[in-house]
Amino acid sequence: MKVLVLGGTGAMGIHLVQLLKEQGVETFVTSRRRIQSNENVHYLQGNAQDETFLQECLQMHQWDTIVDFMIYHTQTFKERVDLLLNSTKQYIFLSSARVYAGSEQPITETSARLLDVSHDADYLATDEYSLTKARQEDILKNSGRKNWTIIRPYITYSENRFQLGVLEKEEWLYRALHGRTIVFSSDIMQKTTTLTYGFDVAKGIASVIGKAGALGECFHITQPESIQWSEVLNVYLSVLEKHAAFRPKVLLQDLNNFSEWRTGTSQYQIRHDRLYNRVFDNAKISQYIDAKSFTNTQAGLQHCLETFLKNPKFSWTDWKVEARKDRITKEKTPLSEITGIKQKVKYFVYRYLS
Repeated sequence: MKVLVLGGTGAMGIHLVQLLKEQGVETFVTSRRRIQSNENVHYLQGNAQDETFLQECLQMHQWDTIVDFMIYHTQTFKERVDLLLNSTKQYIFLSSARVYAGSEQPITETSARLLDVSHDADYLATDEYSLTKARQEDILKNSGRKNWTIIRPYITYSENRFQLGVLEKEEWLYRALHGRTIVFSSDIMQKTTTLTYGFDVAKGIASVIGKAGALGECFHITQPESIQWSEVLNVYLSVLEKHAAFRPKVLLQDLNNFSEWRTGTSQYQIRHDRLYNRVFDNAKISQYIDAKSFTNTQAGLQHCLETFLKNPKFSWTDWKVEARKDRITKEKTPLSEITGIKQKVKYFVYRYLS
């Protein structure tokens, strides 16, 4: 069996590649950075968003399975879907459980999607992430083909990713490790969510590879037990207290104040996802893997955060937003912590003058 993984170096992809390696599957993985190939895993350096590079990869073999972690604009996906479907026996498309509308019942794969039931005209006029994924699902369903499988993971965590509501680790953990107050939403705090370890999602994906019964089907792969965001925050704070010998401070804002310093389409992510209680029914994927074997959320978050804290690395810092949070909490970031004159000026303006 030959499997091509497009963009396989993220929170789920790295685990999937390792699982396929252990199963002896000949695996090819695209990555924008150079990675040394080893044993039965071959890394192809390039950007899979680039059509020329993608075509070169697709033409290497008649693939048994393609697992696609790439994020496309809807029009781009529409233009490429035939190429992808024609290049493999099974195309696995990574969608998202964010496509689902709010539900008072545990969500199944046939639960209503936001794209189909929302009456928010401004939201529907966008190509926000949850709508993008739903529209691309429809492109697959209307392709006239059945050699596809749609996977809908929800919020995943890993040794390098720790979400708090709509906040990535760069927006809350960075502050905490530097002794500043975490700014969070009191409204999201009490909502129920579902977080799944990236390794467990990868196990679920691996379980449907090569399965004829999975063709033309959708599956969400999520931890069967749900948890409140307040419990997630408590796990984070307890680990940090042990690590740093102090418990980070938290400022809870109401939704209007919290939304003021959020940017872009994150407003829709709040209103059309994080303010919903997210509980999932895993019966469908359980025909291929026992979701009850998935990592306990509290234990998994604790383990991953403890691992991260041994060598913490952050990808980015938005100093405009950090300045606004410092203004709210009446805290200051030393300018020596900020790299670059432009970023120092941006911080100063939004902290003291804006």
